[in-house]
Amino acid sequence: MKKQTEFKLNKRDSLWFQDNSAAVNIAYAKEVCDLAILPIGAIEQHGPHCPCGSDSFNAMGIAEAVAEKSGAMILACPMYGSHPAHHWGMPGTIPLTFETHVGLLTDIIRGAANAGYNKFLIISAHGQTMSMFEAVHKAGIEGYFTVGSTWYDFLRDNKKTLDTFMWHADEAETSVALSLYPDKVHMELAVPGEAHGLIDSKWKIAPGQAAGEGMLYHFEGTFALPEKDDLSTGVIGDPTNASKEKGDKIVARCADLYCELIDEIMTKYPCGVNPLGFRNPLGYNGTNQIKYDEMHDEHGNLKK
Repeated sequence: MKKQTEFKLNKRDSLWFQDNSAAVNIAYAKEVCDLAILPIGAIEQHGPHCPCGSDSFNAMGIAEAVAEKSGAMILACPMYGSHPAHHWGMPGTIPLTFETHVGLLTDIIRGAANAGYNKFLIISAHGQTMSMFEAVHKAGIEGYFTVGSTWYDFLRDNKKTLDTFMWHADEAETSVALSLYPDKVHMELAVPGEAHGLIDSKWKIAPGQAAGEGMLYHFEGTFALPEKDDLSTGVIGDPTNASKEKGDKIVARCADLYCELIDEIMTKYPCGVNPLGFRNPLGYNGTNQIKYDEMHDEHGNLKK
């Protein structure tokens, strides 16, 4: 079989797994970088001015910025995501159940690992921490090193770039959209909107906000009314404050932070090293039978 020897990028044709041949993806994991980024978002209404694919497009755009600088491979974004209780029934939103989403993420990780990828970074641009974290730890039980993150909570802008805390289809998300895919945004249709929470906002950590005393993560309870009944514009916040400049700053800073994390992981665990040191295809039932590979000692520590 002939082997590809000419590439559009460094030993690959694309940042995206699906755009390369299987042979190129396998060789890249073995020789260059075995960390794969999985961008995840959702198909969800984002007001009258942004597309329903905004969350997925945001995750994909940030993932590209990270992969260009870090050398990581990007797995195809599955587009659909899971949703908190108050999103269900909202026209324009197509939610997955938590069970479906957990299965989807773990299957993608298993499949990419079969091509030689040993480290996984999920970059989410949507509120689906409930299923994402379950998938991360289910994958961990099976021996797949996985980091699950949501860009705005990883960034913690905390009003350094933005005028307001992030909520939905607002200044933050619209600014990122203007940075990454301005041709899909209709700013002339942007209007502010609000939600009517069931408890005072002082108890809730907004997306990207630094937590304080007595504050709950915004998905730690059913704090919101169903969006289909509560939201008149499909927006929570004020997208008219958005700008491409703010979006550029957010994307650039996110990329820098993710690249710093990837550099640490790849320096400590080079190509071919699984940080966890085992595979456990039996899952829950196999945890008492885990055997570490030759790169790790009997306690799971990487040998020096």
